[in-house]
Amino acid sequence: MTALTNDLMKLTAEAEKKADRDGKFRQKLHLMPPTGWLNDPNGLCQFKGVYHAFFQYSPLNAEGGVKMWGHYTSRDMIDWEYQGVTLYPDQPFDCSGVYSGCAFIEDGEMYLYYTGNVKLEDRDDYDYVNSGREANTVLVTSTDGVNFGRKRLLMKNSDYPADLTLHVRDPKVWKENGIYYMLQGARTKEDSGQAIVFRSEDKLHWSFHSRIKTNDKFGYMWECPDYFEVDGTKILSASVQGLTGDEWKERNVYQSGYFVVDGDILGEYILSDYRLWDYGFDYYAPQSFETDDGRRIQIGWMGMPDCEEYTNRTIEDGWQHCFTFPREVFVKDGIVRQRPIRELGERKILSEETKNRLETKNYTVYEAVVSDISDDQFHAVLAENLIVKYENNRFVIEFINSRNNKVSCGRKIRCVEMDHVTDVRILSDESSVEIFVNDGAYVFSTRYYPEEPGICIEAEGADIRLYRI
Repeated sequence: MTALTNDLMKLTAEAEKKADRDGKFRQKLHLMPPTGWLNDPNGLCQFKGVYHAFFQYSPLNAEGGVKMWGHYTSRDMIDWEYQGVTLYPDQPFDCSGVYSGCAFIEDGEMYLYYTGNVKLEDRDDYDYVNSGREANTVLVTSTDGVNFGRKRLLMKNSDYPADLTLHVRDPKVWKENGIYYMLQGARTKEDSGQAIVFRSEDKLHWSFHSRIKTNDKFGYMWECPDYFEVDGTKILSASVQGLTGDEWKERNVYQSGYFVVDGDILGEYILSDYRLWDYGFDYYAPQSFETDDGRRIQIGWMGMPDCEEYTNRTIEDGWQHCFTFPREVFVKDGIVRQRPIRELGERKILSEETKNRLETKNYTVYEAVVSDISDDQFHAVLAENLIVKYENNRFVIEFINSRNNKVSCGRKIRCVEMDHVTDVRILSDESSVEIFVNDGAYVFSTRYYPEEPGICIEAEGADIRLYRI
């Protein structure tokens, strides 16, 4: 243990000891930081029967700072236990932050690959894009998922293709036909986003293999790339920065979505049009993993980087941001869909059941399930402030009087065009809402800060059930 590690451990312990554990908006279902700041999910996996969720963490400042990896574990993805900080920024190759990465499991060992960030801000030519930065690929391993060995520097910027800027990060590793492959997000010197593939025969020594990109320029940076197959469909996920034009004008500052891959991602392939994972306000940097029973689980950061539009009232209590609730990704009728993990069903208690209309102010943490909607008639109001509705062939979530509104904190309206609405699931926590539409074909996520609980749902002909959790 270095002196720096020891100092960071002491500072983190002091900050967590002072943390406000009883704030009004602390979540019940969603993973959040003990104190300070949380952003990207990292190293998601199931290892020896235990689920692991690492997260980028700045315990000393609720508005960000130098990143390390915090660590939660669970047996069911609902009840989580905080395990402390696993990785500190304590080496020359990660001294400015332990950035995003993945977990790869093989032969009873957990391999954590991540980006070690270095900022050389004292350089005269520092511009953070082409000079004055390092993005190092680092590996650390464990046989128990709790205690980790020494860090190994595997690659640095000089090992990446020469036409790339210093923005190369967020490794995702998988194995195919006896060869290990690593996907990393990248930004070229011509400001074009793409994913870079490396290959290895031993998980330690990596060489450039290929690029994955669209025919035309699509954003300037692809962050947090992910590649997996579910129900026979190959999916390349990426959080894309720099999308412009009318299609993206009314969306978030950065997007998180996916391409369906036709062909061989490692050889000849065609990428579909890009489709968003989530159409709400707060969603970025999702990561996925496969469970022992074969499900594909995805968790995202319920936040948005570089967005000055809206804020979070939890800063007042010394913390900020959370994860989305774990989702199962599946394909039905040729459509990629998402739904809350099935383990949630074991925690639900049916509290109210009705037809056509339901109104209550009794609960803050609940799931409302609206099925068999007739004639596309759906309208709901949450906490007297968030409208959720289907209108004029659009599904809409909209905050009432969003200007200077303490419930929305600057969030206004998000929508998506769709032909009809058949069913809606609303998963509500103390300061967040996730809405799944048409069996998860569309999802909307947002943070919000209701002063009082309450939901009113009107849906013609529908069965409406409300479950406490």
